Amino acid sequence: MVALSAVSVTLLVIVMSSRFVRYLAQAASGDMSPGVVFSVMFYRIPGFLELVLPLSLFIAILLAYGRLYVDSEMTVMSACGLSTRRLAVYTLFPAVLVAIAVAYCSLYVTPYGMAKEYKLLQDAKNSSGLDALVPGRFRVDKKTGRVTYIKGFDDTGDVLQQVFFAEPTKARDGSQHLAVIFADTGRVVMSDAVSSRYLVLDDGYQYSGQPGERAFRIVEFDSYGQLIHEPDNPINNNKKAYSRTTEELLGSDKLEDRATLQWRISLALLVPIIALIAQALSKTNHRRGRYVKMLPAFLIYIIYLVALNAARRGIETGQLPLYLGLWVVHGVFLILALGLLFGGSWWHRIRRLSTTAPVPLDAGEGRDA
Repeated sequence: MVALSAVSVTLLVIVMSSRFVRYLAQAASGDMSPGVVFSVMFYRIPGFLELVLPLSLFIAILLAYGRLYVDSEMTVMSACGLSTRRLAVYTLFPAVLVAIAVAYCSLYVTPYGMAKEYKLLQDAKNSSGLDALVPGRFRVDKKTGRVTYIKGFDDTGDVLQQVFFAEPTKARDGSQHLAVIFADTGRVVMSDAVSSRYLVLDDGYQYSGQPGERAFRIVEFDSYGQLIHEPDNPINNNKKAYSRTTEELLGSDKLEDRATLQWRISLALLVPIIALIAQALSKTNHRRGRYVKMLPAFLIYIIYLVALNAARRGIETGQLPLYLGLWVVHGVFLILALGLLFGGSWWHRIRRLSTTAPVPLDAGEGRDA
């Protein structure tokens, strides 16, 4: 368990650091609100754990049993009566505990965290990109082509200062124009009458026309309001499968939801199978060292995950039947694990039986006797 905890913490820090750097890059470029970075990271922790814990157990078994083999302690225990079957039972005990933890995360905690993360990102997206604005940086909206810039915020953080907008628009004749707005300040105002939000700009100018031509329209304004478009109930209508609860997936007939449900269950089933594979591949001696089988072990683990992901894609696209689903992949690797563990003893037993089988006497020799 010490090795499992150490490996889990190390892998979790590596994964979270990598994802945190990615989120910071998105926040710096204006694709994500800086205020939600730490909240998103917090809600993603269960999702990281459900992937880190199986790999941590896999590595911990390889390291712990490999050391016992190198120090010849496993040989001594085997001479004292510790069989491969009994060692497999001892291996499955912590594996079942880890599988329960992974199942709890994948079935309940992770969907809750992903739903919270999805809501945070949708709220920031539906705020017309205002929450993602970084003072002193230009932000480009890839969908609308709008370029936004602010110099900063006031002391309260609710008022934008020195606002710049540049957005492509269509004129009445259908030609493409460019609308540019400069304003000293800007703020978001809620309209109680229509239950909508407006971006209100104060003391500014609006320039509209086609770049390269002289026909520009210039408007000076004291107050300019722009409606912030928000879709109706975006969270419920566009909720992704990964953020749905397990109860919602059970009651759904969509292939994507069914594939997601099987994936969540598969993460727990993965744990005891890879524990048996790790036990089988940890067998070594002091001459070869404890790391000699790390590479093939990792290759098998990666192939296992890739096969599960491919089966999930097959269910989503309808190419793989639901009754086979991800279970066929678990069945194949369970057979592989049992073969690696007991295949040698079974083969030696079959050979011993074939060599020690009684040879029938010839009928004539029997009469002479």
